[in-house]
Amino acid sequence: MKLRIQPRIVFLGVVLCFFGIIILAREHRPSFLRPGLHLNAYVSTSDGGVTVVDLVKLGAIAHVSVGPGLSGMREHPTRDEIWGASGPGGYIWVLDTRTNQIAARVSVGAQPLAVDFSRDGSRVYATSSGTDTLVAIDCRTRSILARARTGAEPVIAHVTPNGEMILVVNQKDGTLGIHDAATLALRNAVPTVSKPEDVAIVPDSSLAFVLSRSERRISVVDLQRAVLVTNLDLAGEPTQMLLKPDGGELYVLSPEAHGLQVINTSTHEVGDYLLVGSAPSQGILLPDASGLFVSDSAAGRVAPIDIINRRVMRPIPAGQTPGALAFNPGEKPNLLIVANQDSGDISVIRLRSDGQSLLTMIPVGDHPRDVAVKLF
Repeated sequence: MKLRIQPRIVFLGVVLCFFGIIILAREHRPSFLRPGLHLNAYVSTSDGGVTVVDLVKLGAIAHVSVGPGLSGMREHPTRDEIWGASGPGGYIWVLDTRTNQIAARVSVGAQPLAVDFSRDGSRVYATSSGTDTLVAIDCRTRSILARARTGAEPVIAHVTPNGEMILVVNQKDGTLGIHDAATLALRNAVPTVSKPEDVAIVPDSSLAFVLSRSERRISVVDLQRAVLVTNLDLAGEPTQMLLKPDGGELYVLSPEAHGLQVINTSTHEVGDYLLVGSAPSQGILLPDASGLFVSDSAAGRVAPIDIINRRVMRPIPAGQTPGALAFNPGEKPNLLIVANQDSGDISVIRLRSDGQSLLTMIPVGDHPRDVAVKLF
């Protein structure tokens, strides 16, 4: 008996195969990019290099020699560049993402630790902890535009959201320096907790929160009046602050307290406490602030947190001693990159509406520290 092939069945089969191929491709490819676009992660390592990882092909494609003691690595907001600091080298470095080569090294003085960009991306600001100096650099020409004296041992400089002030955290002085963004001149210096190391600024540039990793307190500074409002007590020594995009809440992580504290920025009150894990050390907020991911350095995993409902979700396995985290660009990122310091790799975690899962782990070199992700 001769079997007749129905055209409709053939057509249906072809359609099903086509969509099946698409689903499989999406399962194995974390991102779909138009021709000519690249999605790369940049991971600093203890040997003074930056490993470049193709996040579409899921593999390392280059290892760029930069210099000793790399820190403060960040993506430039408008240029195809990654910027960072070399403390022992005394310079700020620029990596061209199109060539994977170092485009510039700008000498700024001993022990720069971090960089921050102006709102339009035309300038970058850095401090020299060894010379007590604040420096402004032209991002296009890589030339120094201005220098100014700071307090003792400035460790970080942050531009306020309104672009009018540069806040400098002076560790040895225990002060927050408020500098004019146009001239770098010092306006005021406000006493804070001892040995401050970081600052978070609310969107309207009215308040700043200053963190010390050696104290169980956090300082609240009124930037308009240049005064210390209060010091808030914490459950344990903090490692990081994460400010909600609307500025309403500040999330403070503490490995010592095994959790996260929520601070109401309007009332300056410590509110909810969430038990997260063994040693929650670093975190990252989703752009819409619906969720938070926290690396648990002791347990080797990442904990997703439902911020709205204050719930810790099922942890995601990572490598040994997970630390820095980064998303791929976009309002709804679909990848989370985690640097695992002791296993020398990064974890690539797929983010979905129905949950998260470990996609793969990619070797990048000894003790990866900072992670930046660039789409270009």
